[in-house]
Amino acid sequence: MSRGVDALIFSEATSADAFAARFAASDESTARLLSAVVCHMHDLIKEFRPSQDQWRKVIDFLTDVGHASDERRQEWVLLSDLTGASALVEEINSRRPKGATPNTIRGPFFRTDAPERKRDSSISLDGVGEPLLVAGRVVDLDGEPVAGAEIITWQANAQGYYENQQPDLQPEFNLRGLFQADAAGRFGYRSVRPAGYSVPHDGPVGRLLADAGYPLHRPAHLHFQIRAAGFETITTHIYDGGDPRLGEDALFGVRPELVRPFEPVELEGQAAWRVTIEFVMVRAKPGRTR
Repeated sequence: MSRGVDALIFSEATSADAFAARFAASDESTARLLSAVVCHMHDLIKEFRPSQDQWRKVIDFLTDVGHASDERRQEWVLLSDLTGASALVEEINSRRPKGATPNTIRGPFFRTDAPERKRDSSISLDGVGEPLLVAGRVVDLDGEPVAGAEIITWQANAQGYYENQQPDLQPEFNLRGLFQADAAGRFGYRSVRPAGYSVPHDGPVGRLLADAGYPLHRPAHLHFQIRAAGFETITTHIYDGGDPRLGEDALFGVRPELVRPFEPVELEGQAAWRVTIEFVMVRAKPGRTR
């Protein structure tokens, strides 16, 4: 049915309202979110007043992002990550009490099929890099151990590359593993000290931000996902406290409580590093596991 001439007339002053009015009868949250996004976009256009050629460049950029996305690469996710949108959504949806380990975004290199490994075994299958000892414990908010918790870990190598970035250069499942906490909530394994790295800058998102002078570096870190029945799943990072670029994390994941010192030690007569970690889990509310 036609809305007739009584609808808002589109003009510079009414553009956002004219769009929003077409959802006036809808209570759908998607409609409200879409309306808000478009209203903000109209406000930006009015503030910056782009020429038609400038707006065409915006459209071309978004088109390039779509063309750069496929089953192996998700440029839209990279755009969300590098603008802080992914971190903000995670922050809103995973608020926890003080003292609990915070969530960070999972990142694009997670695999669901990490192999089970024995305590104190090595996840470095090629042995390339400075040895790292990881000693950890999983507890609840009262400091009681979470026995049997599953700990999945994955990380970049000493050159800053994940195994699934270099399938021809690294063994499959290199620097990945699934461990189980003992009755005291403890776990441990051997690895190599990871390097920081630049996020992909060979696509439209990276090129745009690099040209604008935006830092695209990620400080050195270890990834973890901790699961236990009756508790919210933790997906988080542990950052190397010695990395000089902790304040420039391109994905906004650094929190003070996630930074740990990597301390020099001796392992079997050679120089190595050690990091000690404690993860604090929160009991899950009904219907929620993360």
